[in-house]
Amino acid sequence: GQLPLSSVTEQLVRKRAEHNELLISTLEELSLHQEDIERIEHLGNWCRELKILLLQSNLIPRLENLHRLKRLEYLNVAINNIERIENLESLESLRKLDLTLNFIGELTSVDSLRDNHNLRELFLTGNPCTDYPGYREYVVTVLPQLEHLDGKEVTRGERLRAAKVFPGLRSRIVQLEAQHRIERDEQRVRVARQLDEQESSVVDCDDDEQRKVTEFWEQKSEHCPETRIQMAKFSRRAAEKERQNEEQKQTEQQKRRPRKLFADCGRPYSLNEPRLEFDFRDEADRLELELHLYRFLDTSLVNVDAQPRYVRVTVKGKIFQMALQHEIQPDRASCQRSMTTGHLLIVMPKLNPEQVMPVGRKLAPKTGTTGDKLAGAVDIRTICGSADSRDESIPDLI
Repeated sequence: GQLPLSSVTEQLVRKRAEHNELLISTLEELSLHQEDIERIEHLGNWCRELKILLLQSNLIPRLENLHRLKRLEYLNVAINNIERIENLESLESLRKLDLTLNFIGELTSVDSLRDNHNLRELFLTGNPCTDYPGYREYVVTVLPQLEHLDGKEVTRGERLRAAKVFPGLRSRIVQLEAQHRIERDEQRVRVARQLDEQESSVVDCDDDEQRKVTEFWEQKSEHCPETRIQMAKFSRRAAEKERQNEEQKQTEQQKRRPRKLFADCGRPYSLNEPRLEFDFRDEADRLELELHLYRFLDTSLVNVDAQPRYVRVTVKGKIFQMALQHEIQPDRASCQRSMTTGHLLIVMPKLNPEQVMPVGRKLAPKTGTTGDKLAGAVDIRTICGSADSRDESIPDLI
């Protein structure tokens, strides 16, 4: 099915009003570009203080509902589906109007801007009307207040030369407009027929959706508003499908392997979901865990939880947990992040450091001792000689 395209909603406007503490009634600048908006609405009621309105790269077919924006100075509706200039007469503060890359074929519609006395810059580059012979001469004569047209300064000499050729210019342009309207009507019918044929050619296929998408992007298409709308719908459909696939993938991963952090008896497990490298050190009075976090990972995505018998680090929703051999003091634990490597160092003081023998430290054998050599770690609490050999093991007094 077709996905609905966007409209101007209060939620969208507030989202773009973060720089104004989400207040839209006092908003002076608003950017709603690349939102696939199909109609201008509500802005005249919600944002009457607007001075700058950016609506480029949308699907707007008509200029409307802007008459209450009395303070608007800059309106950008470039790369939309606009076919004529209209309904801007009441924008008394308008200084700059950008209509680049639209479908304006009715050049005489610029006459509607005559009463916008503050208008100084107008952009019509990329519209069909700019191909008409005498286009620039017509515009600079009809709009004497203009200082720049399509980024080029309008000089006094250019205006005088344009005024001389203007009398016979309008009738010729009206003929070109009529011819353009006929071609445009034929184009609408032709494009609609192409879309219908594409729908019917894949209706009986099992993989009709995928084939439809592939054919659409591979075929040659005409540059017209209808094609832009179709491109936007296919792009949104692809984005929506990708989002659904990602959600489904995450759901399957969670179902496939339920996360278990503790044994039935309460003993904590050790696990490494984010697959991070780490270094663990058992010192005399503390335990140290150095986790090799990604260097550019935002620290706000990391959560550390130290408990008496385990330490848990959550990285972007994935859990790293380590069971501890010695009980620690969680309230005295600390963690630091290296600004150069991004590694996270967690220091956990032991609860009873005096009762624990440091790991890795070996007792040096005494000189002149007889018997077999000791190998490996020795627990001093288990050293207890037998009654029979006690006298032999004690060296003579010197």
